[in-house]
Amino acid sequence: MSRTLNVGKMLIGGQARSSRDNRFADVLNPATNEVLDRIPLATAEDVEEALDIAQEGFRIWSRTPTHERYEILMRFAELLRQHKSEIAEILTLENGKPLAQAESEVDTGVRLFTGFAEESKSLYGISAPLDAQPGLEKDIFFTRREPLGVMGAILPFNFPIDLFSHKVAPALAAGNAVVIKPSMEAPLSIIRVVELLHEAGVPGSTMQVVTGRGSVVGEILASSPKVQIVSMTGDTQTGIRVAQNAAKNLARTFLELGGNDALVVFDDADLDLAAEHAAFGRTWANGQCCCANKRLVVQKNVADEFTHKLIARLKEYTMGNPMDPSTKLGPLITEKAANTVKQQIDLTISQGAKLVYGGERVDHCFLSPAVLVDVSKDADVARDLEIFGPVLPIITFGDDAEAVEIANNSIYGLSGSVFTRDINRAINTAFKMQTGQVAINGTGLYRPDVSQFGGYKYSGLGREGLSVTLEEMTQVKNIAIRNVLS
Repeated sequence: MSRTLNVGKMLIGGQARSSRDNRFADVLNPATNEVLDRIPLATAEDVEEALDIAQEGFRIWSRTPTHERYEILMRFAELLRQHKSEIAEILTLENGKPLAQAESEVDTGVRLFTGFAEESKSLYGISAPLDAQPGLEKDIFFTRREPLGVMGAILPFNFPIDLFSHKVAPALAAGNAVVIKPSMEAPLSIIRVVELLHEAGVPGSTMQVVTGRGSVVGEILASSPKVQIVSMTGDTQTGIRVAQNAAKNLARTFLELGGNDALVVFDDADLDLAAEHAAFGRTWANGQCCCANKRLVVQKNVADEFTHKLIARLKEYTMGNPMDPSTKLGPLITEKAANTVKQQIDLTISQGAKLVYGGERVDHCFLSPAVLVDVSKDADVARDLEIFGPVLPIITFGDDAEAVEIANNSIYGLSGSVFTRDINRAINTAFKMQTGQVAINGTGLYRPDVSQFGGYKYSGLGREGLSVTLEEMTQVKNIAIRNVLS
């Protein structure tokens, strides 16, 4: 699995660049802890230069006719499809997710860029009759949608290509420029994808990549008056700081933040189906997914049976080399992350839970899926402790009201699941859950391209998806022509 990639350069103004002070950080393969590449640690001056260039990039791109932008983005989508294997391999090497999942993520990028390119051709304004208001009978009034300016986008490590596409595709389709900060742990696939964007015809000034620490790059992107849109996916505390900084300039802000999603299993549920989805939802991306079933809220009289079925499912998840097609579970992103998850398992045990399966630290960044039972509804993990790893705590309940109480007893509200054969029970529970999304008889790990995805409470701000984001990346201009009608 040892391989050097040699793609780790910032892309500023269309040029591959090191940082001004030539400082670098290693990018590691989490499956082996071997160095894949190095990325520049951008200085404040590097970030400011990129933002200055982005002003010209916005001027050029916003004046590019929609049909030309459409053709460029469609050309990129085809390039991304053609380079699917290459991009997926880079993503797996730097991120650790199984190769099949990385390939699926690239497919998502192709769909999103194609979808937003198509949507850009129908970004209509309105023409409003004014003769209902006395004195305006001779006026013509219409609106048009115009791009906002420069977007600063801050990406996490867990779904780099997916979330890049959810942010960058609508921004470019609407005519905005973008300066993107990839994750320190998984920047290489993003750099390569942006090279393909440039190859497709997006100007180097319009789409730039600045690598480095959040304390430098992220801080400037969120707080700069040169930025009109801030889009960030990451942890809640960072999101709050980003929102505070962006508010100083009234930048339009989109935040997808933490989650501690509840998967509710009623006693009339298909327990095999519930166990299948719970195992899948908590192991996808090696358990490092925001909208994942992180709390299993199971009715008491079926809890033992569900637990047995869940463990049987988890035994099917082969852990190992993520480049091996037979692997279903790879490493966590860093040894620190794996150690943190192990500590969180130990904390939950100290609060009364019992570990009945897995939870073992293995070489480097690996940790086997853990099933915890007898988890109190007052335990940290049952409320506000978000575990970013393949850990499945089971909290039991008596009646429907208690299930809803447990599910809602969290600062988070990203997604959720309900398993039952009773549609009335399903709908009533879904309506009462304080989350941005509820999947009935399916994992909360569910994000159709068209969904208006986002969370309640501390899980975020704004929505992303084909049905909404393009309009959110624009602003409305009203135009009136006075006294022209006879």
